[in-house]
Amino acid sequence: MPEVVISLDGHSEELAVYGSRDQNLRRIRDALGVRVLARHGELKIEGDPDRVEQARRIFEGLRSIHRGRKPITVTDVSELIDLELAAEGAGLESYEIREGGKSVRPRSPGQSRYLEALFKNELVFCVGPAGTGKTYLAVALAVSLLRKNRIKRIVLVRPAVEAGEHLGFLPGNLEEKINPYLRPLLDALHDLMDYDQIRRYMDGDLIEIAPLAYMRGRTLNDAAIILDEGQNTTVPQMKMFLTRMGQNARIVVTGDITQVDLPRGTQSGLADAIDRLRGIAGVATVFLDRSDIVRHPLVQSIVDAYEAAERDVALDFPLDPGESRAGRDDKGPETTP
Repeated sequence: MPEVVISLDGHSEELAVYGSRDQNLRRIRDALGVRVLARHGELKIEGDPDRVEQARRIFEGLRSIHRGRKPITVTDVSELIDLELAAEGAGLESYEIREGGKSVRPRSPGQSRYLEALFKNELVFCVGPAGTGKTYLAVALAVSLLRKNRIKRIVLVRPAVEAGEHLGFLPGNLEEKINPYLRPLLDALHDLMDYDQIRRYMDGDLIEIAPLAYMRGRTLNDAAIILDEGQNTTVPQMKMFLTRMGQNARIVVTGDITQVDLPRGTQSGLADAIDRLRGIAGVATVFLDRSDIVRHPLVQSIVDAYEAAERDVALDFPLDPGESRAGRDDKGPETTP
């Protein structure tokens, strides 16, 4: 019978991976139908070869969570099991990024398509709602490429567009001024690297943060360039940004085209680029949706509620002045006798 043996690093890791009264072992065993034996700091998994490999990846995922100094929760175990079963059902190839003692793997079929696109293309557009991992997966791949010396630097870019609020004058140097806009990118970095390492990389110009306006005139070779909130670029800005690509460079543009903060009537450069560059070799576009949200379960419900409200507004208020919501005549909104 096929088997895999995993050697655990000490009593602390054993307790974390096994769970209270071995509950994690039992849940994985029952979900996959494998035999799991824990003895003398080793886990032996026996059963169908594919199921054994799935169980191995789940246990390695739990070890990565523990090594990241985070407690392993029941939700973590459920998500890892669901991921394996979902990937199996979708028939998708599994992509994985191992970085800093962590294993970053797709947690939905959509994320699996996204990672596949990141591995196989030089330019990737990823569009989806909040919480789908657009930024996190792009940063994880960039960090992995940097540490493997496949690129020489990471450039993090974001348009300095305020989301409905005017912040006024921001004190400090350029890095301090742009920091609030790049916070999501920096949060992803902090999850993958410790603060001192990030600071060393930034001081050594291995990681650069830059407002979009400062990209003009540059050519970036041997770099991973990530543009976050790409929906808030204009068409000329997007053209300027995409043409910064040099030799051995990768560009990832993420955004949510339902949350454009540009002035009314200004076309989004992200939507335009996706349409304009469709069909070009080396360019991929991935669309994520509510099913790919991997934040707190409430986030998906929140997105659903707002989208439902937006649909209601679209029905109640015509797009063009004088047009009825039914679009049949110019008599104004229909009324109920």
